[in-house]
Amino acid sequence: MSTAGTSKRGVPEGLWIRCPQCKATVFRKEAEARFSVCPECSHHFYMPARSRIKQLLDEESFEEWFSDIRPCDPLQFNDRVLYGQRLKAEQAKTKMLDAAVVGRGYIRGRPVVFAVTDFAFMAGSMGSVVGEKLTRAAEEATRLQLPLIIVSGSGGGARMQEGILSLMQMAKISSALARHDKAGGLYISILTNPTMGGVAASFALQGDFTFAEPGALIGFAGKRTIWNTLRLELPEGFQTSEFLLKHGFVDRIVHRKELRMELARIIDYCEH
Repeated sequence: MSTAGTSKRGVPEGLWIRCPQCKATVFRKEAEARFSVCPECSHHFYMPARSRIKQLLDEESFEEWFSDIRPCDPLQFNDRVLYGQRLKAEQAKTKMLDAAVVGRGYIRGRPVVFAVTDFAFMAGSMGSVVGEKLTRAAEEATRLQLPLIIVSGSGGGARMQEGILSLMQMAKISSALARHDKAGGLYISILTNPTMGGVAASFALQGDFTFAEPGALIGFAGKRTIWNTLRLELPEGFQTSEFLLKHGFVDRIVHRKELRMELARIIDYCEH
């Protein structure tokens, strides 16, 4: 019998994912049921902003703020494509206007101001919109006298396509955090893989408590960049969360499944 014109039956695409750490082939739904953690080696996969909100905050408790702020292209920046075109492509791909989501919610009944950056949108890089939303979140946390939690996942650092307008966000957010601290507010920073560049050099490492996920890459310049500029051979794993914990840059490494409970515990501890 001829099989011409018939398609082969096989496993649908996307059912399985390969763990970059242990190389195991993992059933996607099993990993997602474990908060996107490998069941074989506990490698923490990328997790979208909306999934983090669902995991950490009480069900249906999140009220998003400033969701209509849109990025623009003030420098008319052009590399391989115009920055404006790149933004439209990223918005279509991620269904987000930019890389940050902020708002108010509850963690085990405790009210918080919550912000998260999403690596899927231009590597979670910090442009004017990300800086503005995080600054407003910090200011609202101060005004409402609520704990502020920021989950960082930025492999892109400050967004070069916006030039100094992006770099100034580092100082702007830092100033808002300083005012929050002066008012007695609590700020918990959560570092995920990767947290690099201007994000690591500003708000990500300014928390009263700084938690990191296991195996997260955290630092300013990457190992290859350091070698190319300074010709320094640095220790193996020097920018992992485990190395940073050993040297006092983070307070605790927390597995994703334990993070919600740990945040509630720290909030209770600080309020009493």
